[in-house]
Formats: sequence, structure tokens, C-alpha cells
Amino acid sequence: MTSTRPLRLVIVGGVAGGASAAARARRLDESAHIVLFERGSHASFANCGLPYYMGGEISDRNDLLVADPETLKGSLALDVRTKTEVVTIDRVAKEVEVHELTTGRRYREPYDFLILSTGAAPLRPADLMAKVGLKHPRVVSLRNLEDVDQLKGIVDSGVQKAIVLGGGFIGVEVAEQLVHRGVATTLVEKNPQVLPPFDAEMVVPLEQALIERGVALHLSDAVLDLEPDGHGVRAILTDGRVLEGDVVVLAIGVQPENLLAQAAGLKTNDRGAVKVNEHLQTNDPDIYAVGDVIEVPDPILGGFSYIPLAGPANRQGRLAADHIIARVQGKVDSVPPYRGSQGSAIVRVFDLTAAITGKSEKALQRAGKERHRDYEVIYVHPYHHAHYYPGAKRLTIKLIFETSSGRILGAQASGEEAVDKRIDVLAMAIQMGATVFDLEEAELCYSPQYGSAKDPLNLAGFQGANVVRGGTIPITPVELRAALEMATPPMVVDVRSPAEFDEDHIPGSINIPLPELRTRVGELPTDRPVVTYCAVGQRGYFAERVLRQGGVPAVRNLTGGFVSWQRLVSGSV
Repeated sequence: MTSTRPLRLVIVGGVAGGASAAARARRLDESAHIVLFERGSHASFANCGLPYYMGGEISDRNDLLVADPETLKGSLALDVRTKTEVVTIDRVAKEVEVHELTTGRRYREPYDFLILSTGAAPLRPADLMAKVGLKHPRVVSLRNLEDVDQLKGIVDSGVQKAIVLGGGFIGVEVAEQLVHRGVATTLVEKNPQVLPPFDAEMVVPLEQALIERGVALHLSDAVLDLEPDGHGVRAILTDGRVLEGDVVVLAIGVQPENLLAQAAGLKTNDRGAVKVNEHLQTNDPDIYAVGDVIEVPDPILGGFSYIPLAGPANRQGRLAADHIIARVQGKVDSVPPYRGSQGSAIVRVFDLTAAITGKSEKALQRAGKERHRDYEVIYVHPYHHAHYYPGAKRLTIKLIFETSSGRILGAQASGEEAVDKRIDVLAMAIQMGATVFDLEEAELCYSPQYGSAKDPLNLAGFQGANVVRGGTIPITPVELRAALEMATPPMVVDVRSPAEFDEDHIPGSINIPLPELRTRVGELPTDRPVVTYCAVGQRGYFAERVLRQGGVPAVRNLTGGFVSWQRLVSGSV
């Protein structure tokens, strides 16, 4: 820009990305005229907290307001216009057409740069809603404060039964909160597991927790139709069963809110997400897009993904503002590109927590050989702090890494305590391109009430490094189940104590306790594979090393031991 007049920045949509962009732009340019248009009543609110307000864990609705328009106007001198919808973009004139929803007035607002932060809308398929109508008062989505007011009002009225359609993050969170409110809850998910971004075995304990708290789970099922039923709604499932509910919560996914972008000729992908470059620019370099409306670079496999999460949206808004102001100031080389999103996410289900970062195993399998390198999977089940300190709880960590280099590709964890701590460290490790060898050497805080001298992440690093170096050849529960169905299955050796073996064991396995193994090596075959296992993997690894050095050539250790096997069996993974 060569003009000396103040920069005119227009932002469409608030909440995470838009509000962050506006605040950042103001901090960088005090003279800029920054207009933030928001179709709803609130420019910035905590949409991730909506289920917890409905459930009563957040008691004051005002706590959900991150910043009200008056605060944004007063502290940041932003021109915030709520209940105002941008209906068209004139890229030639560099103006947007605006509709004031309260007055009906229409006008045009000029811009030098435009940021789209229109977000994503909950899916409400027309065919599913045909009989009940698109605005049935007892069929609710959860996107904004008006939605949660509607749902909370229904629950407060004393409803008895609820149906949640969709077992993703929002669906599971809503189901948990409905149970807290004393509402009999049914959850329907078309996939064979809840929380589809995770690998199936990692969410088995969460599914069990839902069932134990009274949630009726219908997995591998879907709703074909919704019908009005007095004040409530009937849901007809694919298998013909009929569910009755006083309220139905739609949580079957979201789609990019892209109509404004598409009408302006901005490029979108097959899913409808707006395409942007490394600086969040669309195919019109003066129009940026951030948040749930865009596709993002995949820093692990390359290419692009659609990852609608609040954390990335905030960072994208900040970076878009940085790039715009840098262009105005002639300092564009100082702005780093957006690194992409690896999908770090976390969810609580009653007393349990599950978290994920990077690629899941099934995501790597879907990507195909042309996009992913060979990978290995290991499981560890350590205590979240020193086992001798009171209150120690077991964690389950699944680590996925490249076979050749040890580079970490993804991780998942579940348990009662300190799940977030471990996945946060692994998320940073993935972003920095770290390997299992880095985990091996990671120096993490230690005191018995917080961790162990060998932290769970060190243990994962030890095992992963052993794999890359060839010191162990792990076999996953899925691989072992397939091997046991072969014409010549491996011999499976349980190296736990006889008491542990008698309590439960892998069918067909034999019991040779680890202390006896050295003197009984001769009992094992040398003409077919041998698989060792224990409770969580450590004794099985020791046994693998004993047998390898004792002349048994083909030995593998069941990673994660019997605990991981039980998850496979109970979850029918």
C-alpha cells in the first residue's frame, strides 16, 4: 500500500479466528480502522464450553463470554458490529455488502484487506429433517450461545430421555453432561467406535465408562429418519429400531460455512473448505481465511487436511493479521508461514481422559503407501506418577513412529490422570520433528507425586528406540490375532506368574514364568515364530531378549502385553 490513510481491515466472523485477528492487528497497528462483523449476538465466546454450561459445571452464562463488544471497542478500539451479516464480497471494488439483521438496513463497507472467519456449521441434513422440519424445537445443534440456551431450557424443563446423534467430541461431551443432569441418554454413532479420530482400541475404556454410567450406545448404526412424536421426536435407525426422545442433539459433524467465499469466486476443496496458502491467503491475495472454514497444511504427511479446532483457529487469526500488517509496513519477510495443524485434541468422559496428536494408525493406513512411510506401533501402560506414591493411576500411551528414522508420527493416550501432560509433550515433539531417540533422552520434571525418574514418555522412547535399533520386534494385538488364524500360528508364551495366567490369558498360549525361562528354552520351537507376552510388555521384552540370545531365532514381543490384548478383545477391534 502506498496510501497514507489508515489501513481498512474488515473481518467477517468473530469467536476464535476472527477475534484473534482483530486483537492482533490492533496491537500491531494503532491507526488501522478494524471492522469486525458478527452475524450472532456475541463477537467472542467460548464455544468449547457450551456443553458444560448446559450440564451445570459452568454455572454462569457470562463466563462463556470471552470478550463482549463493548470491551473490544473500549480496550482495543475495534469497530464491532454484531447481528450484522456480510452477504456478498465485491472483489473488484474491494467492498462487502452488509445486512443489519435488527433493522434490515443494507450498506457497503470498503476494505483494503479482508479476513474470512465464518467457521463451520453443524450438519442438519435436509433428508433427515424432512419430517420434523429444519427448525423443530426439540432437534438441537450446539454451535453458539443461542443453541445452548435452547438445549439448556429443554433440559431444565425436566425432560426424561435424550438422543445424541454422533459420537465425536461434541456428541460424547453432550452425552456426559446429559447424564450429569439425570437425563436417560442414548448415543448413536455410524462408526464402530466413539471418537472416530482415535484408533478403536484406545477408546474402549471410554465406551465402557459411558455404558457404566447408563448411556445406551448404538455403534455401527445411524438414524434414517426423525419423526415428530408429541412434544418429542422419534429416531428410526437403519436396523429398523425406533428410539424415543424428548430432545435430539445433532452432533454428526460440521461443514465449512463457505457460501460467502464460493460466491466471491474463492477456491474451495472437495469438502468445501477454502483453499489458502502458507500465509492464509486465498486465491485473492487481499482476502485471507482462517479457522473452521479452511483446509490446513498437513505437517506430517504433506498435502492438506480439514481440522476444525479452536487452537489452530486462534493461531491462524494471529498469523493472518501479522502478514497483513507486515505487507503494509513492507516487512513481509519477517512473518513465518503457518506450520499446519496436527490435530491435537482432548476429551473427558466422566473420570477418564483421552487425547490425541498427529496421525492415528488408521489415518496412516487410509493415506496409503504413496503418502506414508513404514511405521511401527508400540503401547506402554505406565503409572502416571511413581507407583509407590499414593494415588498412582495407569496410563495407556500409543506411540506411532517411522521404522527407519524413529520420527514420531502420532500419539494417543487415555487414563484418569496426567493424560494432557504427556500428549502436550508429544505434540510439541511432533511439531519439532523429534524422534523416539529424543524421547529416550527427554529430561522431564520428576518428583514422585508428579512422575517417575523414568517418565512414561521416556519408557515409550526406550521401547521405540529398541525397535529402530533392532533390539526388539514388537507385534501388535491386531497383528497377533491375524497370525493366530494362519495355518501355522506362532507359539504364544505367557511369561507371567501361574496365578496371573490362571486368572485369564490369550487362548492357546502356554505359561512359562519369566524366572523359569532360561532353563526351559529348549521347550520352544526353532522352526516357527514365538510371541512372548506379560501384563504390560516389560517382562515380555525381557523374555524376548532371553530367547533371542538363547538360540530361538524368530521371537516377537506383544507390545502393551495382555492389557492391550484385552482392549482388542473387549472392543472387538
